[in-house]
Amino acid sequence: MRQKLQLETWNRKEHFEFFNQFEEPFFGVTVQIDCTKAYQNAKEMGVSFFTFYLFKTLVAVNEIENFRYRIHEKEVFIYDKISASATILRNDNTFGFSFMEFESDIYDFAKNVTSEIDRVKNTTGLFTRDFSTMNLIHFSTLPLINFTSFSHARSFSFEDSCPKISFGKMIITENGNRSFSMSIHVHHGLMDGYHVGNFVDLFQKLMNE
Repeated sequence: MRQKLQLETWNRKEHFEFFNQFEEPFFGVTVQIDCTKAYQNAKEMGVSFFTFYLFKTLVAVNEIENFRYRIHEKEVFIYDKISASATILRNDNTFGFSFMEFESDIYDFAKNVTSEIDRVKNTTGLFTRDFSTMNLIHFSTLPLINFTSFSHARSFSFEDSCPKISFGKMIITENGNRSFSMSIHVHHGLMDGYHVGNFVDLFQKLMNE
């Protein structure tokens, strides 16, 4: 399920040791994503648009190796598969954390998403299950806000190296094109702007297919 990365032979060893000392080692960017084709494809496939772009996010995350790196006790591990912990809004306007296991088939993944949304909506509180695993991303949506920047509440008292990806309000132009903001926050000890750029390019490509 995971293997240890050999730090001594890693070409980013010095980068990791430098940024891993920071109180705030995360950096983030916000980009605009064209979702015109993706929205149409989701409707034609009969899956929710939320499920569709969460699936495409995880496809890209699992493709870019650095997004599968996690830090545990000052060691770096490479996970075979990354899933998602998404915030799920309830009818009383509170939210709970979910765990949505990634599947390479979108319809199998959609079943996981639907089941987990139903489960969280019928619970109370924030932590509705065990979240001891690190092979996930933190995922959230702000469908009412067309944001141009984003920050996260963070505690520096416990180890955290999970990427955090958030999406904003869908904007529709006069000619019918659709887009939304995507925020990406990642641990600088594990990756740089180069890797984030590759992730954004791949995600946009997947959304355009």
